[in-house]
Amino acid sequence: MSGQEPPPSDEPGFRTDLVGQLDYGGYLALDRLLSSQRPVSSSHDELLFIVIHQTTELWLKVMVHELRAARRMVTADALRSSFKMLARVSRIQAQLIQSWDVLSTLTPADYLAFRDRLGPASGLQSHQHRLLECLLGHKRPEMLAIFRHHPDIQAELSAELDTPSLYDEAIRLLARRGLAIPADHLERDWRQPYRAAAAVRAAWAQVYRDPSAYWDLYELAEELIDLEDWSRQWRFRHVTTVERIIGRKTGTGGSSGVDYLRRRLDVYYFPELWQVRTDL
Repeated sequence: MSGQEPPPSDEPGFRTDLVGQLDYGGYLALDRLLSSQRPVSSSHDELLFIVIHQTTELWLKVMVHELRAARRMVTADALRSSFKMLARVSRIQAQLIQSWDVLSTLTPADYLAFRDRLGPASGLQSHQHRLLECLLGHKRPEMLAIFRHHPDIQAELSAELDTPSLYDEAIRLLARRGLAIPADHLERDWRQPYRAAAAVRAAWAQVYRDPSAYWDLYELAEELIDLEDWSRQWRFRHVTTVERIIGRKTGTGGSSGVDYLRRRLDVYYFPELWQVRTDL
């Protein structure tokens, strides 16, 4: 009724004087973010496909950010600071694995309705995924050719190839702590793929056999194993989801599709950390 007080509310007073102020949409640049989905077909299901991949790229940005910081911490022997960063990346990987559950709701007919419109666009061309691989030690210089049409991206990837990986820095830390590491694992051509060494395996075995004496190195090893464990689970979900949707068709980017992804299941980022479990 006119003149009555408004009913009491449990909610606090909401801010309404937002003209010229930083609001939620402005802070997150939602105008740009939510207008960045540009389907190339009229298919209902293409929006899901785009959002899944854009969300993945956002998470990859955070992962690269955290792993670069963690590498700096390992290089500086500040392991305590690195552990939170590495754990955060593992939790992000868990989120990314769950995204395959959503994408798998896309049936073969759903995807085929717009797949031909994608042209040569492919996840192989995700430069952030290639950066992530480099950071973890899986160096593939041949992948630079894919980014020839983006010189700035190619330059960033090339610089990362020339930089010791997170695992390289972990091994150099073992040497600084007095463990026997071969000289060719302390200084080498960082662009080349990592080669496992019996001496590095023996050094990690020493850490695992006496964790109380090497507690922070032991914890670093387990954080790294977590990273690779989640990464392998992600790759497995990737290949099974792709096979579920397109079978054994050739990939849009020119790969052999499922056969290529299956070969990727055998990749080890930190080989000695897996091998050492047999020795204990």
